[in-house]
Amino acid sequence: MAKSQKNPALTEELGTLGSILRVPFEAMLAHNYARVHEQGFSDIRAAHGAVFRNIGAEGSRIGDLASRARMTKQSMAELVAYLRKQGYVEVAPDPEDRRSKVVTLSEKGRTVFNMLADASNGFEEDCARLVGKAKWQRFRQLLAEVATAVESMRDENGTTAGAR
Repeated sequence: MAKSQKNPALTEELGTLGSILRVPFEAMLAHNYARVHEQGFSDIRAAHGAVFRNIGAEGSRIGDLASRARMTKQSMAELVAYLRKQGYVEVAPDPEDRRSKVVTLSEKGRTVFNMLADASNGFEEDCARLVGKAKWQRFRQLLAEVATAVESMRDENGTTAGAR
């Protein structure tokens, strides 16, 4: 990985997995949210991805969204409140548990979700052109295998079992 900064972060100097994964992830976020902003949705920020990435097709409870995003319910509730105020999500009582609220994407929210998905696909196409389609497909396959293996090690608290 090329060091572009005069004083790189210690993790970059060490070449940690996180520092390597962070480069394409942050580039993808910048690309995706730039595309959304170009389409007139300048009030959407990368932080809102915690909702868009984790919401179920039929909606999700705030607690479930928070758990999937690995953040507090309070933080997720703030994101949901903002997106609700802006018209991207709707919040209604959970028909199975009136104490809980279910968050669903509004039509406007589905539009943004689809834009983000399309932008992400476009980013991947750009990456495939840069490194070659076959390499990109192998990379994705291997990364999916690693993600599955790591996910299978998680316990119910989100901690990787056996981590030292």
